[in-house]
Amino acid sequence: IAREDQHKGAIIYKHPDKTIPMKAQLTVEADEICLFFKDGKFVAQLGPGRHTLDTSNIPFLGQLVDKFTGGNVFIAEVFFVNVREMSSQKFGGPIGKVRDGQSGLLANLMVHGTFSAKVIDPARLVIGLVGMGRSDNNAFMSWFKQLVLKTIKEDIAELIVRKKWPLVDVTSGAFTGEIEEEALKGVRTHVEPYGIEIMRFGNFHIAMSEKDEERLNKFYEKASYINMAGGMGGYQQFAQAEMMMNAGEGMAKGGGGGGGAGGALAGAGLGMGFGMAANMMGSMGAPQQQAPVNTPGTGQPGVNSVTCGKCNAQVAGGKFCASCGGELAAAAASKFCANCGKPLVGKFCGECGTPAPA
Repeated sequence: IAREDQHKGAIIYKHPDKTIPMKAQLTVEADEICLFFKDGKFVAQLGPGRHTLDTSNIPFLGQLVDKFTGGNVFIAEVFFVNVREMSSQKFGGPIGKVRDGQSGLLANLMVHGTFSAKVIDPARLVIGLVGMGRSDNNAFMSWFKQLVLKTIKEDIAELIVRKKWPLVDVTSGAFTGEIEEEALKGVRTHVEPYGIEIMRFGNFHIAMSEKDEERLNKFYEKASYINMAGGMGGYQQFAQAEMMMNAGEGMAKGGGGGGGAGGALAGAGLGMGFGMAANMMGSMGAPQQQAPVNTPGTGQPGVNSVTCGKCNAQVAGGKFCASCGGELAAAAASKFCANCGKPLVGKFCGECGTPAPA
């Protein structure tokens, strides 16, 4: 009695014959354990080696003897369980939508990698899987990989949300070590009841869809600009300047690469974009300067100021002086500068500085 060659790679192999003759030879390989069940209950197991199935040297076989055959036959279900490490088992799939810890945006994440596992309790594994109808090797591996992936997905999503990590940092590998460690703990807890231990992960990687990655990168880029610009007001000015630059570049491209009028138009468009952007950017850090306003009676010359003949104050034009209340000369604006010919108001020409005639 032994595992058939075509089933050497199977995790669980069930011997097809339940009827075993007394003194039959049982061969158990170095990387497997042989288990005996009767009526669905675990009886005992034998380790690696060559065994002669006889009640005289293997006492538990007495529980399996078929008395109706005169004690010459054992009736039992015999399973061979592979206990060597199963390495480089691939897994992968979508995690689902996870909220970014900084922006609040949702993004689709995926995880893939490999794991290594080992059976540490063969009896528990057989009882669990046979009860679920998954003793077939393909059915077992499919179920086990799904269990691992499901646990990893739940643990990763919960950890990212709890830590409020930026997803771009998660996918770049900044937190892979911590995520892998937490996921390994969670998976071990879930698979231990089946008599299996996850030894380690390999090539553990979390990825994001290209569309979501581009969207998050744009968000963080704008957030960085806002921070550099000193707030939303500064960022709006920056955005306007950037838009003007793009408009100038568009005009330059539209003008073509040749010389002549097309090249001149291109240069003008690009230059205008640079100039407008520079003016806009220059105004971001400087306070707005207010134009001087003429205040009547302050002595500061304005656009339409005249000299009061009574108090000699420079005041706004009108019928009366805003400084002393005296009547202003109606013909004050009828004089002209003898040097430049400009209208003369006050004691000196506002254009060339020539003194007014007495």
